[in-house]
Amino acid sequence: MRGTARKISLPRRLVADLMHASRGVPFVSLRRNLDIRQLLEARALAMQPPGWAAIFVKAFSLVAKDQPTLRTLYAKWPWPHFYELPRSVGMVAIARVEDGEDCVLPQKIALENDHSLTEIDRLIRHAKDAPVDEVPAFRKILRATALPLPLRRLVWLVGLNFGRQRANYFGSFGVTSVAAYGAGELHALSPGPYILSYGVVEPDQTIDVVIRWDHRITDAALIAKTLTRLEQVLNGEIAAELRGLRPQGEPKPVRAVAT
Repeated sequence: MRGTARKISLPRRLVADLMHASRGVPFVSLRRNLDIRQLLEARALAMQPPGWAAIFVKAFSLVAKDQPTLRTLYAKWPWPHFYELPRSVGMVAIARVEDGEDCVLPQKIALENDHSLTEIDRLIRHAKDAPVDEVPAFRKILRATALPLPLRRLVWLVGLNFGRQRANYFGSFGVTSVAAYGAGELHALSPGPYILSYGVVEPDQTIDVVIRWDHRITDAALIAKTLTRLEQVLNGEIAAELRGLRPQGEPKPVRAVAT
């Protein structure tokens, strides 16, 4: 059958490079249904509630703040070793349409201690809506993707195998989801070391969360504890910050006290 040859766009070439780089990562995954009742109540009161990607980026970074293993990368050069970062660096998969083609580009969010949910959400929305040239993370990765294949492979080798550069290019964890397009359990691939994906909020006020991780770095017991702690942070620290986004002048809910 005679078909039509089409040029591979830069965003699709980027995905091909990501899949090539992910082949050597021994990923394992764990899924859990999290009860987020308190988070949903707080988010419903916020004047401009942040998106779910921002919520999970900050929640995971808060969990990782107290667990160094969640800020640890596996690096091969100059010898195989673990590289622990002082703070988390999130990579959020941003779905866009470029030149009429659906694509996904990674937005880097270097999480400082004082990053608010509002600021994280602003960075994600900017990456969603702004021209590609106005998003530094997009410019950097697409500039490398435009290189000829041999040079591209060299850049990726450096980016993947030195701890510091691995954090700069790929972060310490990723967040992705297809919840905006309906229910579905996503098991994404990435150069790692941690990928968090989430589903839609269920009628019983729960949400499915999947964490995929590089098995060379840790085992399932820690990830199980991480999911438990993530549920606590969502209903605790994150819900508390969302309550602070309540419109000014709105009365706080009154809690009945038993007598």
